Amino acid sequence: MNKQKIRIGIPHGDINGISYEILIKTFMDSAIMDLMTPVIYGSARASAYHRKILGIQNFSFNQILSADKLNHKRPNLVNCFTEEISIELGIPTAQSGQAAVKALKMALDDIQQEKIDVLVTAPINKHAVHSEEFPFTGHTDFLQEHFKVDDVLMFMVGKDIRVGLVTEHIPISEVATTISEELILKKLNLMNESLKNDFSIRKPRIAVLGLNPHAGDHGVIGNEENSIIMPAIKEAYENGILAFGPYVADGFFGSGHYRKFDGILAMYHDQGLIPFKALTFGQGVNFTAGLPIVRTSPDHGTGYDIVGKNLASPESFHAALFLAIDIYRNRKMNEELKKNSLEKSTAQS
Repeated sequence: MNKQKIRIGIPHGDINGISYEILIKTFMDSAIMDLMTPVIYGSARASAYHRKILGIQNFSFNQILSADKLNHKRPNLVNCFTEEISIELGIPTAQSGQAAVKALKMALDDIQQEKIDVLVTAPINKHAVHSEEFPFTGHTDFLQEHFKVDDVLMFMVGKDIRVGLVTEHIPISEVATTISEELILKKLNLMNESLKNDFSIRKPRIAVLGLNPHAGDHGVIGNEENSIIMPAIKEAYENGILAFGPYVADGFFGSGHYRKFDGILAMYHDQGLIPFKALTFGQGVNFTAGLPIVRTSPDHGTGYDIVGKNLASPESFHAALFLAIDIYRNRKMNEELKKNSLEKSTAQS
């Protein structure tokens, strides 16, 4: 096996969306094979269908039955489906949801058996995948449950900005009652550890946003800043985390103040993702911090409105691939540094 090239497992996502378009456009560039060995978990039929719709003739995946049989010079496709798959472009269906979940679970089995090194997930439709078998709102909470970890952090990563969320896919009406000092501290700890271990930032500085307009305006517009957020920041700082705030969210990004920090913790989904996507759209990455494996994903959805029109950009997917490689290497490097430090300490005692 070629130990130099990182094996990237890629569940194909929603077959009725733009996943195959971004996969095909990405791996048509043969130069990318110098950096990685891609392993798509998907459907040969779905791949052929999308190639035909897009009018792409000079490309094909190396079809294999198992990740044991990789060709390190070509993009591989583990054919997860022997049965027929019905493709309905631009429409979420029960079958497209089931196909996405099956591919994801097969990739997880392989990463736990060390057949692949990292996971880069293609977009899924939350409604299509939701079922008794998959009672989750998306990849993040499913992966948390699958790996039995106490908590994870949805961490949006761009060229010069990293935004984590305290709350994720919940109704806005539940945000104020969901945030707590304990939850904010958990997320700050996850962000701090990730910035150090996954991004190799020795002393990360973290900005914490307020919940209310004007960060509560000293209690005039809301008291969560005084009663919950500030105490959490204070305790985090006392525990050695360089956390600051709470900052007024509306001016924080427009002023460029975010550039002074290594990470930003937002209280809810749109508070963090609207400015993040405005600043990085098409090039951002969704990274799940706190997992024992590396998992990234492009920052866009299934693209039902543009599927089959040859309009989907693979840039965010490219960024997700490269970030997964960087984080994997950083983790390996930091593990080696800790091991060497421990061995040196033991030898001196």
